[in-house]
Order: sequence, then C-alpha cells, then structure tokens
Amino acid sequence: MTDLVAVWDVALSDGVHKIEFEHGTTSGKRVVYVDGKEEVRKEWMFKLVGKETFCVGAAKTKATINIDAVSGFAYEYTLEINGKSLKKYMENRSKTTNTWVLHLDGEDFRVVLGK
Repeated sequence: MTDLVAVWDVALSDGVHKIEFEHGTTSGKRVVYVDGKEEVRKEWMFKLVGKETFCVGAAKTKATINIDAVSGFAYEYTLEINGKSLKKYMENRSKTTNTWVLHLDGEDFRVVLGK
C-alpha cells in the first residue's frame, strides 16, 4: 500500500470494519480494502475525481468513497455509509441502537440491540 490516503473505522452491527483507500494521483489507480481484503482495484483511471462504491460487513452495507479535488493536486476523501456521511450515519446509529462489548474467556463479543 504505497498510495494510502485515507483510513476509516466503521462500526456496524457485526463489528468494527477498517476501510483503507489507495489513490495514485498520477496514475489514477484506486484500491479499496475492507478489513485488509482488497474489494476494489482500478488501474490507470484518467478521471482522478469521482466515487468508488462497495459493500462492507455481513449485511453487505453500501459504502461510497467520494474523491473531490480541493486545489491543484490536493484531494479530499469522504466516506458515506448507506448514502449518509460517516458522521451522520454514526449519529443516527447511536440513536437507534445500544452496543456493548463483553470480554468473556479472553474473547471480545459485540452485542447490538435496537432501541
């Protein structure tokens, strides 16, 4: 991962997932990793801005990385979950669910209940 530009941790009902994004700003290469597994790879893209959509977790939750030019060759990367910004998604999730992590016999178990 030489062109790693963004990393997010996303808490879903089946656990916390790590999303990593590589963006080659000279070649246009885009690679998305979810929990260390490559989900999307595109080489030699001539359009350096745009979107990459993929699924996360057991429920195949829709995620989208937005790539926007800020100035010159600077880019901004934002993550959307189910069409909402990550911040808005997490705020809504905390209103609709309660989550606990239990440590039993040396293992962590995540319990998520809807309100």
